[in-house]
Amino acid sequence: MQPIGRRGYPVLVSLCLVLIGLGLWQAACRFWQIPEFILPGPWQIAATAVLRAPLLAPHAVVTGTEIVAGCLLALAAALPLAVGMFYSQSLERALAPFLVASQAVPVFALAPLLVVWLGYGIASKVLMAAVIIFFPITVTLLEGFKSCDAEYRVLFRLMGAGFWDSFTRLYWPWALSHFFAGLKVGVSVATIGAVIGEWVGASEGLGYLMIQSNARLQTDLVFAAILWLSLMGLSLWALVGWLERRIMTWR
Repeated sequence: MQPIGRRGYPVLVSLCLVLIGLGLWQAACRFWQIPEFILPGPWQIAATAVLRAPLLAPHAVVTGTEIVAGCLLALAAALPLAVGMFYSQSLERALAPFLVASQAVPVFALAPLLVVWLGYGIASKVLMAAVIIFFPITVTLLEGFKSCDAEYRVLFRLMGAGFWDSFTRLYWPWALSHFFAGLKVGVSVATIGAVIGEWVGASEGLGYLMIQSNARLQTDLVFAAILWLSLMGLSLWALVGWLERRIMTWR
C-alpha cells in the first residue's frame, strides 16, 4: 500500500471535515428531535436527492442551461471589453465606474426588472447569471494584462512587435492564469444569478422547485435541490480547471 502523497493530504483532511460535520448534523437532529420540516438530517437529504432524481433532473437541466448560456454571454462581453480597456486607458477610465456600478446594485433589485423586461422565460435568468459572472472575468483578465513583466514589454517593443503581435504572443498567454481564476469565480457564483431569477418568476428550474417545495414544507426537497446546485457548481469548477490544465500546458 503506497503512502498518501502531499496532494492527497488536503483532500483527505477536507473529506474528514465534511464527514465530521455531517455526523454532527445528523446527531443534532436525532438528539434534539428536530422536526423534519424544519431541518432534515443529511442522510434524508441525500436519500431525497437520489430518490427524487426523476423530479430534480429536468429542473436541473433548465438551471444548468441558464448557467452555461450566462457564462457564454458573459465571456462574449467580458473578453473584448477587457482587451479594449487594456488597449486604451481612456476607455478604461470611462468604463471603470460603470463596471463597479454593475456590482454595487443588488442582484435582488435587478431580478424583478429583468423579468418585467424579458418575461418569465429563460432570457431573464441567462442575463442575470451573465451580470454576476461578467465582473470577475473582466477585472481579473484586465489585471492579468497589466501584470505582464515590464522587461518583456520592452523586449517586444525593441523587436518591433505591434500591439496585436505582442497581445497574441505575450499579453494573452501571460494573462491566462488570471483569466481562468476569474472564470472559476464566475462559474462558482453563476448559480446565484440563475436561482434568483427563478425565484422572482419562473415555471421550471431548481430555484422554482425550491420555492414550491418550501411553500409545501418539503424541506428535504429544498435541501436536495441545494445539493444538486452545489454539485453543478463543483462540476463547472472542475471543468474550468481541466480546461486550464489542457490549455496552459507549460504549467
